[in-house]
Amino acid sequence: MEITVYRATPLFQESRTLPAATYNLARVLQARSPKGVAFVPIRPMQVLAIVDATEFVFLDSQYKSWVMLAWQGFHPNARTALDAPVPFDCVHYEDTAQDAMRRLVHEFHRALERLAAKQRIDGPAKVLSLTARR
Repeated sequence: MEITVYRATPLFQESRTLPAATYNLARVLQARSPKGVAFVPIRPMQVLAIVDATEFVFLDSQYKSWVMLAWQGFHPNARTALDAPVPFDCVHYEDTAQDAMRRLVHEFHRALERLAAKQRIDGPAKVLSLTARR
């Protein structure tokens, strides 16, 4: 799937943190994607999330291909544990973005879980034989 998106001039930018479970699951789904991009429909909000290596972009169905909100500048190395929140910058491109942020973190995580439940890893498991050097 290929989608072209457009960005208006940013209206507002803020620093936030994303729960580790959400960040980690998004990265797992992105890594499983053959092209390194995961498309995550957030049906209760009528929003499509596009997860790539550098940012998470959110498109509102009302604006079609215009970015409503972007989460970028993730700093996973700033955390001291894998279950610690990940700092990032939230860039608002539409007036509706601030209202959407109130629900988005929770609904995005639920959408990631639904997508992960649909994906099955088929095929035989491979056991790697590692020998210790002495």
